[in-house]
Amino acid sequence: MTPQHFNLVEVDTLEAIVIIDNEIDIMSTVPHNTVTNTGRMPNLSLSQPSNISKRGDCQKEMPMEAICCGAHGLSILITVTKGAQKHSMLFDVGPEEEAWERNAKRLSIDLKTIERIQLSHWHRDHSGGMLRAISMITSSNPPSPVVTDLHPSRPTYRGFMVGSTPISMQVDPSFEEMEDAGAVVEKFEEAHTVLDDMFLVSGEIPRFTGYEKGVKGGIRFEEDREEWVKDEEILDERFLMCNLKGKGIILFTGCSHGGVVNTALHAKSLLNDEVPLYAVVGGYHLVGEQEANVEATVRDLKKLDPKVLLPGHCSGWRVKLEIEKQMPGRLVPCGVGARLSF
Repeated sequence: MTPQHFNLVEVDTLEAIVIIDNEIDIMSTVPHNTVTNTGRMPNLSLSQPSNISKRGDCQKEMPMEAICCGAHGLSILITVTKGAQKHSMLFDVGPEEEAWERNAKRLSIDLKTIERIQLSHWHRDHSGGMLRAISMITSSNPPSPVVTDLHPSRPTYRGFMVGSTPISMQVDPSFEEMEDAGAVVEKFEEAHTVLDDMFLVSGEIPRFTGYEKGVKGGIRFEEDREEWVKDEEILDERFLMCNLKGKGIILFTGCSHGGVVNTALHAKSLLNDEVPLYAVVGGYHLVGEQEANVEATVRDLKKLDPKVLLPGHCSGWRVKLEIEKQMPGRLVPCGVGARLSF
């Protein structure tokens, strides 16, 4: 693989809103000198209207319907600024349409600001909300066009083995369905920058470590051969990154099927190893067979010296414990509803 280097624009600010994640935690505080989270219960409570009476001095009520719901998947809205310029990009869309719509409404997402949607990889827990998200964005007031940034190699079906039994995942939305919903479909195999070079979408993630070998039991359906074949590397997975002024690389990863250490190393290499790694947000996929990699993963992440780690979605609880043990004060919850300023 030929090395690529990019001049990614250094942005002044970056905010990430977690629309979909497996977990919800609006109560925990975050460590000092990491991020600011204005999606916590105190902020959410104070944002409610002052419209109640006959409760003494209390004028606000905290409705449970204002709290987002967890779902097995990931969707993060990232907004950056550079001077007077501002751009917003959606990273993945979660597992189902109803979950994405419900949480987007509860978070009062300004849909018309979303310019692009990047799908990290072809797995239903990341693509399932795509058509509803496109429809909601393109029908916002005023109507807003949206580009979908996709890998061209879309499997007919993907799945996984349970013992000797193949299990199919639901089908991902097709290119044609996305266009019919109102999106402009763009396909990329290689790394590229978008939105005035403020975001960088990777291409295939090289494998550097010896232990990050993909998803044990991953399969895909070959329609022409009418059979399931081994598909453990998930080579279509791509991450998203920004370069934040005074801090460094903010890395968003869908599942890290190629390994979160490999993902982080490649992110640094795309900027010629000249920009420090500041934060890694999203799925680390250290569950199931990959639980054996937790200790080595945290050891190697520690060498890269990120200041903030936000494992979400498919990361699992074991890596969170190990991060807090090996790098105390750097672990931040990545739950649905979080409004993170880096």
